[in-house]
Amino acid sequence: MSDLLPPERTLRVCRAASRLCARLGWTAIPEVPLPTGRRLDLLALDGDGCFTAIEVKSCARDFQTDAKWWEYREWCDRLYFAVDLDFPQALIPEDVGLIVADDGEAAILRHPAEHKLAPARRRSLLLRYARLGAARLQFLSDPAGAAEMRAALRVE
Repeated sequence: MSDLLPPERTLRVCRAASRLCARLGWTAIPEVPLPTGRRLDLLALDGDGCFTAIEVKSCARDFQTDAKWWEYREWCDRLYFAVDLDFPQALIPEDVGLIVADDGEAAILRHPAEHKLAPARRRSLLLRYARLGAARLQFLSDPAGAAEMRAALRVE
């Protein structure tokens, strides 16, 4: 993957991490906006109601210039970084999980320290997760209707 530009590397790692989530029985939603204005690359919900945030990094520079990733801990029970095989894994802090992707597949190399969400935060995040997932499904089933709704909301 070293010959790919960062956006393509990010997309491939994100897809592989999403597939890993599916194999683990987690449902992952990409690009989840948070109330803080930040955006999670992937937010996955498992069968026990635990949230896993996965931050995708395309290269060392992407990681080194990201001063916001630690804020994601406030919005999940577990935090992982997902990277490709070319990424220098020693950069990833020890208390954060590590997922490595290659050729459409991904594996967990290290599990993170858990930090359980407070009940009120979990409820708020669960509602956000459900509404976002439902809105995206609605868009897929009726793209024209969703476009009209977005346009109407911009006018108001």
